[in-house]
Amino acid sequence: MKNLFRSLLAGVLLIGSAMTAQAHSVTTPNSPIHITPEGKVVYKAYDNGDRVPDFSFCGYRASEAAIPFVAARVVVPAAEGDMTGRIQAAIDHVSSLPVDANGFRGAVLLEKGTYTIDGSLTIRASGVVLRGTGPGGDETVLIGAGVTRETLIRVAGDNNRRVGEAVKTAAEYIPVNASVIPMPANHGFRKGDRVMVTRPSTAPWLKALGTDKLGNEMEYNWAVWRPGTHNIVWDRTVVAADENSITLDVPLTNALDPQYGGGTVAKYTFTGRINNVGVENLRLVSQWDTKNEKDENHRWMAVTLESVEDAWVRRVFSVYFVSSTVAVWENARRVTVEDCKSLEPVSEIANLRRYAFQTRGQQTLFQRCYSEYGYHDFSVWTTTPGPNAFVQCLAYLPYSFSGAIGGWANGILFDKTTIDGGVLSYGWLDMDGGGAGWTAANSLMWQCRVAQTKLVAPPTAMNWAYGMWTEPFGNGHYELSHTFITQVESIFYDQLISRTGRSTEELKKIYAYTTDETVAPMPEYAAWMSELSKTPQPTMYEWIDEMIAAYPLPSETGNPTVLTSSAKPAKPVTKAPEMTIDRGWISRGNKVMIGGTGRGTGSLTLYSPGREATYGTGETIDLDTLGVQMSKSGPYVLWHGPDLWYERRRGDHERNRQADANVIGPFSEMPFSRSGIGEAWDRLSKYDLDQYNPWYYERVKKFGEVSDQYGFAFFNEHYLQHNIIEEGAHWVDYPWRSANNINDLGFPEPPRMSGDKRIFMGVEFYDVDHPVRRAYHEKYIRQSVNNVGTSRSTIQSLSFEFTGPKHFVDFWVDVNKACEK
Repeated sequence: MKNLFRSLLAGVLLIGSAMTAQAHSVTTPNSPIHITPEGKVVYKAYDNGDRVPDFSFCGYRASEAAIPFVAARVVVPAAEGDMTGRIQAAIDHVSSLPVDANGFRGAVLLEKGTYTIDGSLTIRASGVVLRGTGPGGDETVLIGAGVTRETLIRVAGDNNRRVGEAVKTAAEYIPVNASVIPMPANHGFRKGDRVMVTRPSTAPWLKALGTDKLGNEMEYNWAVWRPGTHNIVWDRTVVAADENSITLDVPLTNALDPQYGGGTVAKYTFTGRINNVGVENLRLVSQWDTKNEKDENHRWMAVTLESVEDAWVRRVFSVYFVSSTVAVWENARRVTVEDCKSLEPVSEIANLRRYAFQTRGQQTLFQRCYSEYGYHDFSVWTTTPGPNAFVQCLAYLPYSFSGAIGGWANGILFDKTTIDGGVLSYGWLDMDGGGAGWTAANSLMWQCRVAQTKLVAPPTAMNWAYGMWTEPFGNGHYELSHTFITQVESIFYDQLISRTGRSTEELKKIYAYTTDETVAPMPEYAAWMSELSKTPQPTMYEWIDEMIAAYPLPSETGNPTVLTSSAKPAKPVTKAPEMTIDRGWISRGNKVMIGGTGRGTGSLTLYSPGREATYGTGETIDLDTLGVQMSKSGPYVLWHGPDLWYERRRGDHERNRQADANVIGPFSEMPFSRSGIGEAWDRLSKYDLDQYNPWYYERVKKFGEVSDQYGFAFFNEHYLQHNIIEEGAHWVDYPWRSANNINDLGFPEPPRMSGDKRIFMGVEFYDVDHPVRRAYHEKYIRQSVNNVGTSRSTIQSLSFEFTGPKHFVDFWVDVNKACEK
């Protein structure tokens, strides 16, 4: 079949050009992208100098060099049991080797077979490649085991970027695709400086966009754009400088307009960012509960990249993950993701799940990638600066759209991409997506096949679409719809060749649309198409396999070390003195537990998929980092308990059932797992109060251990009173509410509220004479107490602001005493 397909493709290329005289696709002379009758592309600038951006700077080394093959220095054979430590030891060994003249230390080669990974693998040094054996994608299998949400493979440098003083650009309009930036005299920048170029989101600009008034609420609308919330920050290098200007290595993808604040340029250092890193030839599989088709107590992310440049992920297939095959975070740049597949995701059908290939980085190139049953299969996040490109990708039967999913992502290219049964959007979302508003600016679609296209022309910018086979929506710039642009199959590679002056091997991997559009075919052409029609039309799923087979990676050379043991076990962690209570004072050694206290309801169990950061950033907290932070500056006491609601939409304090499952993160995880059955009021599946959320309880247990190490007092609250006797919005999504679980606790439905606002459920909730509720309270309290493990720092606490009845306090104390026994 493979040889037949290659023969048929050759026939398409030959007969499509020799037998038929296809009509050339010619744009109007004043089109922003003008294609001449000879097939040459000419870019026309608008009156203000804006033009369609050059997207060809995306990818590993700005696509100016092919992804290299790096020889293996260490080989890890497959074996039984958890292989996390052994593979990580190999990665760490190669990370300690010297860098060669090409910037590489070597590859870690995993032999054919299956490797069980109970934890997470991390590449933290430059010049390291993790590779499986075989042609790619199926012969070396890594199983993400257990119920952990840890990312399976992380490429993560140290996020220690330091940005210097900002210098304003000259007070003149700097158009889209400009690389020469006028600057004031004595600006101080030199060739080679790494700089951050910032386009501020000022009040006048937000007013011009209308995003200062999203929806129909002005004052109490948390979703509106506010000054400073939608700044665009490009990561660039100065390649030339004179007295009045600097030249950047990559053009800007948004104008700097003095009437809206102009722009600034600032030098930066980033010693922790790593480079020349790759992950390739692997099949990554997440274990999951096969009894629950919406199970989320397993791996969410297959591969993530952060604090890295000049990196790649290729020939990686992921299976059963909740969210992403590959996610590129903000401080990553010049990354190529190619010949990858996202297969059979297992999760709720909801937002922040099934984001198969996503970027928040810069100069990211996704090419020949396949995703099925996704949500936002191919996506670019809020204010992500371009260029970023998706070339020859396919989303099969998505549940939501691909494209720009947040506010004012700019410089996006979708090139020869198919959204089979879905939508490609550079649209207006108003309050959806947490106030996405205008999602895209100065972005292009080229020769895509999509059921529907949403393309708008936002104020102060434009979006374009050429050669689209689609149902078009929006007032953006459409041209040559329902037309094969045969002269320029891929605008990305046309721009790359024009910029570099040389061809590229990747041109051979473009699946060309070369059949004819004629309604009166020649007999020879009709006979040929009839013969061709006896076999299915290949899709990107098969094309990826074809390219992997047609372009195998080189054979291994040299004599790499075979690693059959793991690294030495970590040294035991020293623990602070035990807590003592003397006349009401809680102490540890000579330190009294005062000097600042932290109210942490929900903060320890705040979940942002695949992302960890420091306390207060709105992401998942790195608990070890939090321990170091608290040990230096306090507080010494932290309270934690269940939060008010699972997701941010309920922040509007409305009490209605949500319209859809487009939930907004980060998520305040609850102590209970979802059942996969029915729909709760947030439109995800209902909770099962018999099944506890392992991620939630592992986080609580972990911080107890961190508290032991650093000497904190950790109050573990079991309940939060706001949910049952105050604001009704806190009850409507609460897991204990009868509408939100499968356990039949007998609370009245629908609940009665005072003025459709206040809830008075305390008497019912604290009723331990009710046999069903009593049993669930007791199980839940026992789970919370017994989860402590060996922690000597965790203090069990009933509730924050508890004003319930004494009989429930007595009940709670009795259950705690029983747990002690």
